[in-house]
Amino acid sequence: MNIDEIIDIGQRAMWVTLLASAPMLISGMAIGLLISIFQSVTQIQEITLTFVPKIVVVMLTFVLFLPWMSDVILNFVEELFTSFDTLVNT
Repeated sequence: MNIDEIIDIGQRAMWVTLLASAPMLISGMAIGLLISIFQSVTQIQEITLTFVPKIVVVMLTFVLFLPWMSDVILNFVEELFTSFDTLVNT
């Protein structure tokens, strides 16, 4: 295993991590933006108004996208394990 293969595995691992976390991060960012617009329009500055909806939306997104996220992660791990022999022997 040379340095190029190690870098490639690291890059793919970071890409898989980004893909798997993207739905929750994007939904949290979107609901945060909507809540901040609502707070600025209504002049309500309640701190719990930002946290509770974000937690609920992120958890719902996690449950909704869990099959897809696990598929992305399992595909990467399966590909890594199947190429283990070629990576070790080079």
